[in-house]
Amino acid sequence: MSSQPDAAFPGVTPPPASATLMVRTTRIDDLPQDPGALLRLLPAEGALAWVRRGDGLAAWGEVARIETSGAARFADAERAWATMRSRAIVRDEIGLPGTGPVAFGSFAFDESSSAGGTLVVPRVVVGRRGPVAWITTLSTVDTVPMLGPVPTLDALRGDDPAVTSPGTVTYSPGAVEDDDWTAAVEEAVARIRAGRLDKVVMARDVVARTEHPIDARWLLTRLADEYESCWTFCVDGMVGATPELLVRSEKGLVTSRVLAGTIRRTGGEDADLARAAALAHSSKDLEEHEYAVTSVAEALRPFCQSLNVPETPFVLHLPNVLHLASDVTGVLCTATESGHTPSSLSLAEALHPTAAVCGTPTAAANDLIREIEGLDRARYAGPVGWLGGDGDGEWGIALRSGALDPDDPHRIRLFAGCGVVAASEPGAELAETEAKLEPMRHALG
Repeated sequence: MSSQPDAAFPGVTPPPASATLMVRTTRIDDLPQDPGALLRLLPAEGALAWVRRGDGLAAWGEVARIETSGAARFADAERAWATMRSRAIVRDEIGLPGTGPVAFGSFAFDESSSAGGTLVVPRVVVGRRGPVAWITTLSTVDTVPMLGPVPTLDALRGDDPAVTSPGTVTYSPGAVEDDDWTAAVEEAVARIRAGRLDKVVMARDVVARTEHPIDARWLLTRLADEYESCWTFCVDGMVGATPELLVRSEKGLVTSRVLAGTIRRTGGEDADLARAAALAHSSKDLEEHEYAVTSVAEALRPFCQSLNVPETPFVLHLPNVLHLASDVTGVLCTATESGHTPSSLSLAEALHPTAAVCGTPTAAANDLIREIEGLDRARYAGPVGWLGGDGDGEWGIALRSGALDPDDPHRIRLFAGCGVVAASEPGAELAETEAKLEPMRHALG
């Protein structure tokens, strides 16, 4: 549904003020109990997804779209969503996280990027949490009719073409050639050693071109199969499987998974165990990880009455790499200075950008990224996830991801980054980005 921008929210396009958001959630029993069931429901066009180990949300259609930009992109989206849900009529028979009104979101890393931010309110959401599966239908109307029975999954989806392979894939450099990128890393190391900052995260992109049009469902199913411990997502053209949970807010509890410090896997069990031990004792990687954990804890502390910050990280094993990881958890304050409990999107705004994707100090690192990185990250390394009617939700960092080209179905930009500290070697950092590109290269097949 489209409309003119609302004067109350500059840059935001919510439904007209007269529209009523109608939401119906009911339990379903015909969703197969297997990890890929949600993703197999997705249509070829307009797919939205947030899935991990078979649980999560799959959605399609579009009731409304909220588009924002600039430094206020999070706050404007939050206000527009609050207005929309305040006039919603909801019948929720389940009452679990992800039932009732839901919006999927994706936001630019940098406020100066033209990519801005988007919340998409779908027409149909199918969700699963453990043994419970449900379907939510959403619509907007000017007058409120009686809520009728929810149609079957097949009736809602209709006929859709089979998932297709992209065929042969060719790769080319993105905005910056490899030699220029390693030179930029050298410059970043020099700035750090000169004391101007402690850490900066440098990103690069690669352009993939495919023989056949890219089917997002092909990417999603391959990512979910291979990277089941990650959060597989598809929101407004951003597709990926992120290992990093920026924030989950659920009934007063908040969680953030921090990743920083990486080493590539060899494929041999004994060798990888040795690499895991080396990573856990690497002063360079532990330093990088400490900056990331500290930045998350400092951002969350004003919103929490209690916070648990692990003293030492654990090693997260993924098919392509090993990461140092820490799960920071807390109990939200019942009310902040604003008089209400912060939403998951507000928490995501407060956390973004973390040291894991920007650097330390944040302002100095962000300035250096703008100066020497040489590309617009767009929504890479920005928050991606979903927001519920009660404000709870899950937001990851858009890593291990790619941006589909809206004007060319054969083209996708792949992104990867790495943390640079005083002990960094440019060649090793380039190799780390290559390892982090593997998930999306695997997804393309």
